[in-house]
Amino acid sequence: MNPDRLQQAIELYDRFTHEGMDRRDFFARMTLIAGSAAAASSLIATIAASPAAAAIVPAGDKRLVTREGELIAGNPLKGYVALRKGAVRPPVVVVVHENRGLNDHIRDVARRLALDGFMAVAPDMLTPSGGTPANEDAARDAIGKLDLGQSVALATDLVERLKKDKKTNGKAGIVGFCWGGAFVNRVAVAAGSGLDAGVSYYGPAPDPSEASKVQAPLLIHHAGLDQRVAQTLFPWVAALRAAGKAVTYQAYDGANHAFNNDTSAERYNKEAADLAWGRTIRFFNRHLR
Repeated sequence: MNPDRLQQAIELYDRFTHEGMDRRDFFARMTLIAGSAAAASSLIATIAASPAAAAIVPAGDKRLVTREGELIAGNPLKGYVALRKGAVRPPVVVVVHENRGLNDHIRDVARRLALDGFMAVAPDMLTPSGGTPANEDAARDAIGKLDLGQSVALATDLVERLKKDKKTNGKAGIVGFCWGGAFVNRVAVAAGSGLDAGVSYYGPAPDPSEASKVQAPLLIHHAGLDQRVAQTLFPWVAALRAAGKAVTYQAYDGANHAFNNDTSAERYNKEAADLAWGRTIRFFNRHLR
C-alpha cells in the first residue's frame, strides 16, 4: 500500500480506538482508504494488535518465576508477577497495560523486565469491574468507564505496599503504554515522593498545573508521528521543566503510536522499540538500585 494511505489508515485506527469514533463510520472510511471492504478488513488486522503473535519471552521461560492472581496483601488489584529465579530483593517495576487491559503482550513485557533483574508487577486495572474481558472492544469500553481517581489511588497504594515488601529492595518504579503511559503521569502526580521513577510510553498527559506535584524522575517516550498525544504531552514536558523536575523527553521520528507493541504488524517499529527499551532499562537501573 502507498505509504501515505497506510499512514492515513493508522491515524484513523488510532482515532477509532482512542476517541470513541463510531464503528460504522470507521469501517466506511477505512474501506475508502483500502479500496474494498475485504481489503479494509485485512488492513485493520495488520494495524490492530494480534493476540496470536508470538511472545518475545515465552510464558514458560525456565529462567523466570511467574504467577497470576493477588499481587500483594491489602490491595485488591489482581494481575501478573514475573521475576528471575533466585532473585534477591530486586527493585519493583509496576507495568500498566494499554486500553485493552491486561493481555498476553503486557505479560510478555513483564517477563522482559524480569529478565533484566526487576520484579515486574502487572496489575489488571479492570479488576474492580471483573477483570479484563477477552474481547478487546469490551475491554476498551470497560477502561472508559473506570473511576480514574479510584484507579490511581489503587495503583499508588500498590506501589507503596510493594516498596514495604521485604522481598524487594524498597524501591519501585512504574512503566505504562498508551492508556498506561497516561496513567504513569497521573500516578507520579498522586504518589509524590512515594514513587522512585516513572517511564511513560506515548501517553496523553495531565493538566500542566499538576507538574509541581511530581517528585519522581520521569522518562517520556514520544512517537514522532503521534500528533494526538503531542497536543497534551508538549505542554506537560514544558511544565515539568519549568518546575525544575527531573524529566527526560525522547522523541522517535517516524514512529507511530504503539511503536513498542510487537503484536501490531504495521505500527511496531523495532528500531524505536529497541532504543526506547534500552533507555528504559538504564533509567530504572539508575534510579531503582
